[in-house]
Amino acid sequence: MTWETVIGLEVHVELATKSKIFCGCSTEFGGAPNTHCCPVCAGMPGTLPVLNKKVLEYALVAGIALGCKINRYNKFDRKNYFYPDLPKAYQISQLYLPFARDGRVEYVTRSGQKKVARIREIHMEEDAGKLIHSPYGDVSYPDFNRCGVPLIEIVSEPDFRDSEEVLGYLMWLKSTFEYLGISDVRMEEGSMRADINLSVRPGGSDRFGVRTEMKNINSFKAIERAIIDESKRQIELLEAGGRVIQETRKWDDNKGRSFSMRTKENAQDYRYFPEPNIPPILISEELLRTLAERQPELAHEKRERYIREYGLSDYDAGLLTEKKALAELFERTADLCSDPKETANWMLGDMMYLMNRDSVTAEELNIDPAQFADFVIAVRNGIINRTVAKSVFEKIFASHDFNVAKYIEENNLRQIDDAGRIRRIASEVIAENPKTVAQYKSGKTKVFAFFIGQTMRRLQGKANPSLVNEIVTELLNHAD
Repeated sequence: MTWETVIGLEVHVELATKSKIFCGCSTEFGGAPNTHCCPVCAGMPGTLPVLNKKVLEYALVAGIALGCKINRYNKFDRKNYFYPDLPKAYQISQLYLPFARDGRVEYVTRSGQKKVARIREIHMEEDAGKLIHSPYGDVSYPDFNRCGVPLIEIVSEPDFRDSEEVLGYLMWLKSTFEYLGISDVRMEEGSMRADINLSVRPGGSDRFGVRTEMKNINSFKAIERAIIDESKRQIELLEAGGRVIQETRKWDDNKGRSFSMRTKENAQDYRYFPEPNIPPILISEELLRTLAERQPELAHEKRERYIREYGLSDYDAGLLTEKKALAELFERTADLCSDPKETANWMLGDMMYLMNRDSVTAEELNIDPAQFADFVIAVRNGIINRTVAKSVFEKIFASHDFNVAKYIEENNLRQIDDAGRIRRIASEVIAENPKTVAQYKSGKTKVFAFFIGQTMRRLQGKANPSLVNEIVTELLNHAD
């Protein structure tokens, strides 16, 4: 029997406001435990929450970008449950009237397939705290710094069929929120995390199977592994005559498997009721129009423009637009040197290599676009050859204050185009290696590279490669 995996996602994204959703406490990541909290976010009796306007604006920006219908009238509800890192024993969220519904996202998978994911709803809510587990015993300590950090939760329809589709969608969300500037989406810090609702069913069936939920997974690698493992577990269980239990499972990426946390045979009753301390929100058409007009060009829009205007491949354009910092560096440099293709070649080749070698992220790049542009012009105009250019680019990569023109002049790196000088050096190399010349004459043409290499070495790698090639070919063909 063939099986089909069905996946729906609930993606939590922390918004990049400086203060929390209902109080003035800092949202900065880290800090000593329980130093970024106050009576409001700790849920002390007698306190009153006040909605942060910037949270609402960031949430609306996300809803517009994801093609949602914005509910101009929406409100908050209380979701009641007890957990050690939730001091109020309830979470302020939106159930009955969320701010956005019925969205649609078009994304591309790693293999280049274009897919569509439907968005059921997006709602605002506050984050819970976290537990710090002691390495010295079976003890956990609550840290309430994260309580009240603003979240949006994007709830999809069950439109995904494998991990590749899920990752394509999540990467689209991640880059979109980064371009919008509403979240730093640092998954390693929990700024973006996903709950995976997964079930399997016989191929061709239109009925959903029993689903399980894996919560708060915050890396693409872990998400991919969790989907593959849970799909396999359910299929093996069903083929052995068992049944899948509706439950919440915890993914342990170190062990490469999930574990049951709690069963959900019956829908859990959170006893939702309207939040009495926050009035309903009425969103004006003017605010929506203003926010829509401010929307920047997003990653997928840039990718299409790079393909159309610069003639880049879909793959190259995708790499350059994946991170906002890369796209900004590319555009500023290409504008200054009027050579987008050469700029893209250096970024996707040498720069990517150096980033991987030195473990530098796109956000940590320290390249001055003006000097990068001077470098591209120097290569294009033959001021330096490509062998020398590689070493010069390493200098650009390493220092923001690097001056390309000054470095080339001070180190005498200009390309040697003096044909007479090249001919003299090449003649010396050929004269000193008669046996290798004889091998070339006998048909062993691979030794040609030896003469090129020796000539370039004696010219300190600065000679015009095409001119060296031309002169060495001529000399060898006329050698005795």
